[in-house]
Amino acid sequence: MSLLRFEEKMTAVTRFWKENQLGLAPWLFLAPGIFMFLLYVIIPITQSMSISLYEWDGLGQKEFIGFANYVELMDDEAFYTSLKNNVIWLVLYMLAIPGGLFVALFLNQTVRGIRIYKSLFFFPFVMSQVVVGLVFSWFYDPNFGLMNVIITSFGFEPIAVLADERLVTYGIIIAGLWPQTAYCMILFLTGLNAISTEQIEAARLDNAKGWRMLWYVILPQLRPATFIAIVVTVIGALRSFDLVSIMTDGGPWGSSRVLAFYMYEKAFSEYGFRMGYGAAISVVLFGIMMIYITWVLYRMYRDERGA
Repeated sequence: MSLLRFEEKMTAVTRFWKENQLGLAPWLFLAPGIFMFLLYVIIPITQSMSISLYEWDGLGQKEFIGFANYVELMDDEAFYTSLKNNVIWLVLYMLAIPGGLFVALFLNQTVRGIRIYKSLFFFPFVMSQVVVGLVFSWFYDPNFGLMNVIITSFGFEPIAVLADERLVTYGIIIAGLWPQTAYCMILFLTGLNAISTEQIEAARLDNAKGWRMLWYVILPQLRPATFIAIVVTVIGALRSFDLVSIMTDGGPWGSSRVLAFYMYEKAFSEYGFRMGYGAAISVVLFGIMMIYITWVLYRMYRDERGA
């Protein structure tokens, strides 16, 4: 009897699978990715939100303090400096998108030696952020850096970019734009390869060329690539840490701090081991990121509905 019941159950399972195969198969393929996303993204985010409500040094007993960490943030001058720098990063980092687009348009042609040019423009993307930070630190060096060698050759005084509170953030952003532009270039090159040649030919027959061809024919077909470029660039700007740590370590006098670096200082460095306070900074950073990306998604959805 037990064998008969087992066979009946297997038959029912087989019948159910055949009837729902098209609906279940995608979820089976997505299941490992969903599991990893929950394990390494969603759960850590909820844990960070929970830890931000405690005073904790990472080892001892947690002490529940409610929203005290967030209240303290409101009076923290270093937090506002970091927030201001993140806004500057967010605004200027968006230059990587048009920069990557125009480089991609330049490289999307069949001329002699184009593969060499593609390799040269692609090279910054495969470099480590640590290497990029070191290269630009040498580039900005007031004694032997290439930038100041060029400046002094024209009779001007050398500029210590990384030692100037007014210039240091912009100097680091320029260093970050180098590999980020290369990344956006790759996204747009992929999008350009998928553009409909029929639409291009039809536009040429209508005498569309130059900026009109770009604006009305090419850019609308690059919306998926543009969306990915925006999201990745926003995330890269808001989580900027490597270059700040390598080039200035938050200096001079904390003027180049960003939220991710300040979170690290408070949570893990010799300045505190305050896990709860660091988690509160990370929650604020996550909230800013979600607000901005949600706004971009809404704009793109509205444009698609309008189209």
